[in-house]
Amino acid sequence: MAKNQKRRDFVKKISLGGIIIAGSKSGYSSTEVLQPKPPQRQQTYTANDKIRIGIIGCGIQGFSNARAAAQVPGVEIAAACDLYDGRLVRMKEVYGDQIRTTKRYEELLGWSDIDAVCIATTDHWHDHMLKAALTAGKPAYCEKPMMHHIEEGMSMVEAEKKSGLPVIIGSQRASGIDTLKAKELFEQGVIGELNLVDIRYDRNNSNGAWQYSIPTDASPSTIDWAAFQGDAPKLDFDATRFFRWRNYQDYGTAVAGDLFVHLFTALHVITSSKGPERIYATGGLRFWKDGRDVPDITLGLYDYPATDQHPAFNVQMRVNFVDGSGGGSQVRMIGSEGVMTLGWNEITIERNPVSKRPYYGGWDSFATFSAAEQKKFETWFKETYPDPKPEMRSPKEMIYTVPDGYSAHVDHWANFTDAIRHDTKLVEDTTFGLRAAGPALATNNSMNERRIINWDPINMKLV
Repeated sequence: MAKNQKRRDFVKKISLGGIIIAGSKSGYSSTEVLQPKPPQRQQTYTANDKIRIGIIGCGIQGFSNARAAAQVPGVEIAAACDLYDGRLVRMKEVYGDQIRTTKRYEELLGWSDIDAVCIATTDHWHDHMLKAALTAGKPAYCEKPMMHHIEEGMSMVEAEKKSGLPVIIGSQRASGIDTLKAKELFEQGVIGELNLVDIRYDRNNSNGAWQYSIPTDASPSTIDWAAFQGDAPKLDFDATRFFRWRNYQDYGTAVAGDLFVHLFTALHVITSSKGPERIYATGGLRFWKDGRDVPDITLGLYDYPATDQHPAFNVQMRVNFVDGSGGGSQVRMIGSEGVMTLGWNEITIERNPVSKRPYYGGWDSFATFSAAEQKKFETWFKETYPDPKPEMRSPKEMIYTVPDGYSAHVDHWANFTDAIRHDTKLVEDTTFGLRAAGPALATNNSMNERRIINWDPINMKLV
């Protein structure tokens, strides 16, 4: 009843008070620009008050995290660790010669003036480094997916609980104002009862397919190859494996671990779901046959059970690195009364409620009745279902956009640093991270083993 009232309130709002109303091919549309959350305690910090961050892993995402963290008031990028000399040089070029650098993450964790760390390494190092950071007393921002193998996840959850320190998993959609607005709209029931989520995350270029650039000076003298390998199989030096590590199961978690996990994160925030209970996936290596041992096309099907927060629904998820249509991503949450579509920077609500008044004619058995019976049926129908009273027409489409320059990545870092300072609630701790990464990695298991995988979303384990 509460959800129905919220839905009525929403319909009334868009009927009477859209922010921007315009004509569209489907009728009226209304657009609203979302407002960012209030700044996280915007105050002046002295040098002694700042949270000094050490970046462990200074690749693409390591630099992205450094840029986002540096925009949060009271945060300083103070140290960097990477196994390639050139990246340490670049960190100093960007953040100043005062940045302390090392190739040994253990050394960085031992520096008492580093308050927290960002772990943005290859996936196969995440569990080792997170546990080491917590043992060293450092709060940690750990990139997604949280772990390399499903069985590593619970030990990371236990390590976080034992330490009592803040840990956030780096799937920034959990903090995005668009994701949080989608959650609000979902809880209002604006699309009716959710039944299907249709997701695609496609690409059509070499960088998108993980063929990252390799520097001309890449060699055993500039890269600590032995340290990079860690617990992976020991191989001779290979610059391609170092710089394009996502292409190899030894170090990464394939399409599902890199990309599906983002989509699970957003979906679980919006629906308050703990995750699916049945997983089936297929796919293969269709085009990028460059020595990689992971697929470039992955398709997953997921059964979500009914809970107090949502009805039972299904998810179909796809990533295609060979998308000749041009690539692009989209999340469509389809309900009984409409669809909510999430793009990178906007949400679109399209309402198509089923009429309470039955319809006859067209592709219907009515045309097979005798002429006399058709007349009798029409008389009965009009008496039983009189013409409805005129009602105000609501917008066919409601669009919510984020403002120019908005960054969910910065908000995610603000959530982490606010938890360090004020013990506020984290949006994506290791428990949430495991519930997003578990189904993603189980997708790989299903594809590799060619079978359905059963997952316990409450206890976060394979069954």
